[in-house]
This record gives sequence, structure tokens and C-alpha cells, in this order.
Amino acid sequence: MVKQYGQATLSEAECVVALSGDGTMLRTLHDTFDKKIPIYGMNRGGIGFLTNNYSKDNLIERIERATQLKIHPLRIIASRSSGESFNAIAVNELYLLRETHQSAKIRVKVDGILRIKELICDGLITSTPTGSTAYNYSANGPIIPVGSRLMALTPISPFRPRCWRGALLNTNTILDFEVIDHIRRPVCAVADYLEFRQVSKVSVSEDRSITLTLLLDADNTLEKKILNEQFAV
Repeated sequence: MVKQYGQATLSEAECVVALSGDGTMLRTLHDTFDKKIPIYGMNRGGIGFLTNNYSKDNLIERIERATQLKIHPLRIIASRSSGESFNAIAVNELYLLRETHQSAKIRVKVDGILRIKELICDGLITSTPTGSTAYNYSANGPIIPVGSRLMALTPISPFRPRCWRGALLNTNTILDFEVIDHIRRPVCAVADYLEFRQVSKVSVSEDRSITLTLLLDADNTLEKKILNEQFAV
């Protein structure tokens, strides 16, 4: 394809064409978000939910006709009790996951208000609409239509409180998680594929200062894919 269409440096490019699956697409979005250029993916991996069908033909025409999907990632700020902190974005999701055989104990605040004093679980997922069909859905979380300005908060194997199965929240919500007894019950925080171990506190909110642009063929929009997932049998 480079022989057929040429190649430009990232600083010169008007579009990035990513050839692989969703994992590579996520990495490409992370690596180029400060460049503010659109990403056109073609599936050479597995499911390819964020990509288009692969073809060597008519690449320029497909890019020019593609529908733009603009998304805002989550901003994650995590810290350890030592004072060390981590700052990252997540296109799909932020999840907290226990590191040992011990269940995680997590305190949940929504916009500064304590909502769950102690959630005993394997972990907790905060998902964007883009990522709602991935790990979030596997954990029985809801599929969220693109453009709905919602994010999902979904527990992973919750033990207590038994009656809580998650929540749908407005994207302007600020979530704060505190890991209870984090030394004996260590928890890692994962932003898409970036992993931070033994965290004690995590803050999650939508970062509207960052706009990511996906290019999708008109017959392959994310809205259609998500609708199909909602009615999959």
C-alpha cells in the first residue's frame, strides 16, 4: 500500500491509515491525539469494531467519502499512597482490577458525593460509548449509543452490595475511586492498555479539550455497529 499510495511523515500527514485491529487503533489514537488528524482504520486483526473493511482499492476516495466520528476520551488521574501519580487518557474504558486473590474494596464518589461506601468486587469499569461494547458489555454493562453523552459505570463480579449492578452517568460527571486497604488488597488501574499498579486513588472525567476523529465508511458507521450489537441474538 505504501508503494501504491506513498507515505508521509506524521508531521506532514493529513490522515493516518491504521492497518490492524482495535488494539492498534487504540494505540494509534493515543499516539496521535495531540496531532489532531483523523484516523482511518482498515481491519487486519480480529473483530475490528473501530475499523473499516480492508481493501487496497480506492483508498483516497474512501477516505474523502468517509463519515467523521468525533469523540472525547476519558481523563484518568491515578495515584499511589507514596505520592506517585499517573495521568492518561482512555478512548474505550478505565477499569480497576484486583491484583491478587483478595477481592477489591472500592469507595465510589460521584461529583464529590459518596455513593458507595464499600464495593466488594473483582473490579470496576468506567466506559465511553465507543468502548461500551467491549469489556463493559462482557461484564453485563449497557451498550451506549454514540453521541448520547453518557458513560457506563459497571462493577466486575460484585459481591457486596449485591443489589448494585452499575449506573449510567452524564459525561460531565466526575468520578472518584478510593481503594480501601490498598496494601493488603492491591488494585491496578488500566486506561485502555496503559496499566498502573497498586493505586490508592483514581479520578475519572471526560476530557473535552481533546477531540479524536475516526473516519468510517458510510455503510460501516459506529452507530450502525452499536445498533446491531444491541439486537444481536
